[in-house]
Amino acid sequence: MDKKNFVKAKINVQMTPAEMLKTIRELQGLSQLDLAKLTGMTQSNISALETGTKNIGRERALVLAKALKVHPAVILFPDFDIEQVA
Repeated sequence: MDKKNFVKAKINVQMTPAEMLKTIRELQGLSQLDLAKLTGMTQSNISALETGTKNIGRERALVLAKALKVHPAVILFPDFDIEQVA
């Protein structure tokens, strides 16, 4: 088969920052308590961030991103699509 016959798949998953935070944490095999220990936050605070009860915000995103070893934009802008920027 020739590669030119294939169409690149486009994956668009709409996620909130809260859902992205939870997804990243779970993909890394961390519990909320584990993440709380890595960030100095409480487990209840992590839970509130993951459910959207509390806003993540810039400062928390920086702390969470460092603990999860991702760029803060991955958490704050999970549905960003560079192709939609003109």
